[in-house]
Formats: sequence, C-alpha cells, structure tokens
Amino acid sequence: MDAEGMLEGLLAESQECALDELPALVGAHAARVGLTDAWIYLADLQRAVLRPLPRRAGATAADGDLDDSLGMDSTLAGRAFRNEELLAGPTAAVTEAAGEPPGPDQGPGWLWIPLVAGAERLGVLRVTAHAPLDDAGRATAGRLASFVALLLVSRRRHSDNYARLLRSRDMSLAAELQWTLMPPPALVTDTVTVAAVLEPAYEVGGDAFDFALDGPLMHLSILDALGHDLASGLVSSIALASYRNNRLRGAGLADISAAIDDAVAAQFDQTRFVTGILARLNTDTGGLTWVSRGHPPPLIIRQGRWVIQLECEPASPMGLALGDRPTVYEDQLEPGDRLLCYTDGIIDARSPEGELFGLDRFTDFIVRREADGLGAQETLRRLVNTVLEHQKGSLQDDATVLLAEWRPGADERPEP
Repeated sequence: MDAEGMLEGLLAESQECALDELPALVGAHAARVGLTDAWIYLADLQRAVLRPLPRRAGATAADGDLDDSLGMDSTLAGRAFRNEELLAGPTAAVTEAAGEPPGPDQGPGWLWIPLVAGAERLGVLRVTAHAPLDDAGRATAGRLASFVALLLVSRRRHSDNYARLLRSRDMSLAAELQWTLMPPPALVTDTVTVAAVLEPAYEVGGDAFDFALDGPLMHLSILDALGHDLASGLVSSIALASYRNNRLRGAGLADISAAIDDAVAAQFDQTRFVTGILARLNTDTGGLTWVSRGHPPPLIIRQGRWVIQLECEPASPMGLALGDRPTVYEDQLEPGDRLLCYTDGIIDARSPEGELFGLDRFTDFIVRREADGLGAQETLRRLVNTVLEHQKGSLQDDATVLLAEWRPGADERPEP
C-alpha cells in the first residue's frame, strides 16, 4: 500500500482545492491504497445527524439509493462518530439493533472512519475497501481520515456549503452572532480535555462560552446574559470580546470581570447585565483560580462519583456598574477531576408537568456517563438530548455546559 504517496499527493493537490472539490480529490488519492468511493459526512450542529458533502452537482450519498442524512443514534456511521472508532459494514442501513457489524477481515464493504481534528469531532469518512484490511491497512485509513479532517478545518470558514450542511433549520440572528464568536466545542492536550455544548443551537440568545490555552494555563469562561433576544446576544458578545481583549493583555480575573462590567454598562446604560464564571486552570499543577459574577458556582466530579460544589460569595452581575470587586477563589484539582460550569437553563429546565431537571439529576447524569467510559463530548451530547427530552423538545432558556477534565501524567491522550 502506497500510504505515503497517497498523503503526499493529497497534500500537494489540496493546496488550491475548494471544499466542494475535496470528496472527489480524496477519492482519487485513496484509490492508491485500495480505498474507493469516498464520501465525507459532516455532523450537524446538534450532533443529531450526519450529512454528506456532495461530490458533484446533484449527487446523493448512494447515487439516489439512500436518504442523504444518517441518524446519529441509529446507523453504523453514527456509531463510528459517537465511539470514535473505525467500523465496517455492507450498507449505511446497518443499525445497532441488527447486532455487531462485520469486521474488516470479512471481505469488501464500506468503512466508516471518524473525522477528528485535534479533539473536535467533525463527522465520518466513508470509503469502500475492496480487500480485507490488516492492522497496517486500518492505520492507513485512520491517517487518511485525520488528514481529511485537517483539510476540512482549514477550509470551513470560507465555505457557505459547510455551514449550511451543519444546519437542520434556519438560525436566528442572535445565534448567528454567538456561534461566530465562540471557539470550536472541544480541545484536548496530554493533560486536559475541554468540551462545551449550548442549546437551543438555532435560537441561542444570551449564553456563551470560551476557552483557550496559554502555555500551562487553560482559560475557561461561561456567560449568561439577561433575556433571550438579539440584545442579549449583543451583551454576551461584548462580554466575550472584553474577556478576550483583557485576557490577552495579561489582566487578572478580577480586573477582567471589572472591564466586562464597564464595557456592558457603557453600551447599555446599566439596563442589561451578564452573569459568568471566569477561571484559569494550571494544567501542570491542577491549581484553579476563578471568580463568580452572579453565576452558579462550578462543580467538581471527583473519582467518578463524588460531587463537590465550590463555595463562593458571588459578586454582582457584570453590566450594572455597582463597583463591587469579586473575590478570586483558589481550589486544587486532583488528577481525574472533572470541572463543570453551567448556566441555569440546565438545572431549571422544566417538564410540561412542572418538574425541574434539577442539580441532582444533572450531576447524576455526568457521573453515570463517566462510569460508562464516555468522553467529554459524547457525555455533553447525550446530556443535551436528555434535557431536551425532559422538556419535550422545547427549552425555555439557554442551556450551556463547559466541562474540563484534568488528567496529568496520563499514559495515553485523554478521549475528547
């Protein structure tokens, strides 16, 4: 198998390749290692379905034989995405209910390979293998998918088709603004994994999150602006921009929150405000520093079963210009701890019968999914589905969770 030649050729020809031309280009070069009929499927914004990136005008994922969208929880493609593993099967219609799919040593068939860039799950690559794959062949298929994922990331900001495929319906103006400003939903290093989720994805108003790595420091923030309209989106956008601007200047957490307070008050004349948690995690030592501006305190899941609610006296929300200065709190994480920051839209989610989702149900869900061995992104995807089911598919408030897992000295890179 000419694996190196495949990747070198793909790299050379991809330099001037538009996103829409990528599936055909990948297919042409994958044929050098016996993998043909390449299709790229992208996960939608809510991670509910996988949609194919068209290879040519008017084409469908199986030349018209199959529906373009593949369910995340009912197909082999979705299983490959959820579990981040290469799977083989005869057709896209194979479901989990049908039992274990045939392995790659059982003859030709489709391979479903997860597309992961860094830690961010983008979708799956489908190719046809015309001969059984050994370990080297599986490794080659994985390398191809990793390279395709990087190509997708490098081109998506300039492609309307990419953005359109991720949407199941029209997006509000406030949500358009928020998603443009927020980072990709996951980041992983050899010591820390961070993932975030936000709902309702297409109508988000005031919630936002941010995280970034600066040497050993992982910067984390979660924001919740008053209201659910465009003005709320503007408030959280101003807060997010001020947070980054002052963070990059090297300001401390208390000063950053004061700057956000001033920025929001100046634009909205103290008629709007935003609550938030601003935090810094030292990924070398596990030292956590944080401030609360009128926001629910963070939680720690320890040893997969103990729930610790960090104590604080929150300062006033940002934007009211009351002049109080927040206390900077310090805590020490233990290896394996999961830090949870969330907005009240999670615990205050109410069923049609009036039952709150609640803090206990929230933490119990996270603990159980950790016991199941799920990574951070899959845990949060399932959490949102559960909250939506609790409210019969309609959230009354934005619901956002930011999860950071500290695993220093791990023998293997943590699962995202």
